[in-house]
Amino acid sequence: MKTIFLAWRYLWSRPLGAALNLLLLSLGLASITFLLLVSHQLNTAFDRDLAGIDVVVGAKGSPMQLILSGVFHLDVPPGNVPLKAVQALEKHPQVASVIPISLGDNLRGFRIVGTSHDYLTNYQATLAQGRLWDAPMQVVLGAISARKLGLVLGDSFVGSHGLGAGGHTHGDSHYVVVGILAPNGGVLDRLILTDTASVWKVHEDYTAVDAEDRQIMEDEREVTLALIRYKTPLAAMSFPRYINTSTEMQAAAPALEITRLLSMLGIGTDVLRAFAGVLLLTAGLSVFIALWNAVRERRADLALLRMLGAPPSKVATLLMAEALWLGLLAAGLGLAGGQALAALIGWLLQLDNSLLIGGLVWPPELLVVPCMALGVSLAAAILPTLGAYRVSVLELLQSR
Repeated sequence: MKTIFLAWRYLWSRPLGAALNLLLLSLGLASITFLLLVSHQLNTAFDRDLAGIDVVVGAKGSPMQLILSGVFHLDVPPGNVPLKAVQALEKHPQVASVIPISLGDNLRGFRIVGTSHDYLTNYQATLAQGRLWDAPMQVVLGAISARKLGLVLGDSFVGSHGLGAGGHTHGDSHYVVVGILAPNGGVLDRLILTDTASVWKVHEDYTAVDAEDRQIMEDEREVTLALIRYKTPLAAMSFPRYINTSTEMQAAAPALEITRLLSMLGIGTDVLRAFAGVLLLTAGLSVFIALWNAVRERRADLALLRMLGAPPSKVATLLMAEALWLGLLAAGLGLAGGQALAALIGWLLQLDNSLLIGGLVWPPELLVVPCMALGVSLAAAILPTLGAYRVSVLELLQSR
């Protein structure tokens, strides 16, 4: 315990140098912590929101756009597809289930999504209050939507046209809140869910001029896209090709598109990882120089310790303990800094109702951070420690 206390005093005997070494090491570790947190949470979010969805079928355009708009609700869809074409897919021998998704309106930036109860079942959603809709113009709010919009059971509201705040309102079409979902950490938390017929009713009431016009609209009803689950994994080989070549729609495989997305994001993470590596290398060299100079400056102290009976291993342990103190402090600051940065990014993204990421998550991968901190510190201390271990008492005294 005396050795540990003495090592602490030695570490802060030169506060500016110790603070600089601690800062460099902490910045590198904070960058690595941030990368590990974001990578873990993105992979978790993708796996959670893609559960039960084998393929997304929608209008021709960008497959990535189709996935981002229909599964994660982060983009605008490429267009709509005929309802009859989607209904025909339900009879396909390779299709187990079809979940329609209809977009077009929002409430203060939160998307109003027309769908079926199967959408909730797919994500194993549970109600915190109220019930599910059983008629058009009834809505169920996600947990975040309810909290940020300040809506409760029985409240009514009108939606705005478009998927972003600021569109014109459908003033004559009032939705009624009949249920609020329990938080599930996924995409449902930031949506407003209703029956698909609600979306049709709002827009038909707004544009139809007479009964004949309304009938034409009913015959030409559309949905934005469909989330499809296969009966067998072998369908992945032929079903997308059938959709892309035999229909006016396109099929996008979520697994393929997310792999492409992560590969594009990988360029930025590689740059940040390289930056963190440079910081750690610089910190390691700085710690090495500091400890090496410390051995030279403390020769009198080391000689006194040896004269008082301290063995060479005791002197070596003193320097190693000083490096361990630095590594432990940097590990704590690095973890705290990475968590704080992830929490800040998560808070900023939630302002846009985006992917749910943030700090205060402790995946097993974070164990590498203290290991790296201690590894860099101990590696930097090896040569100074060996130098102090090998110097004899006579040489130390003669140097004075």
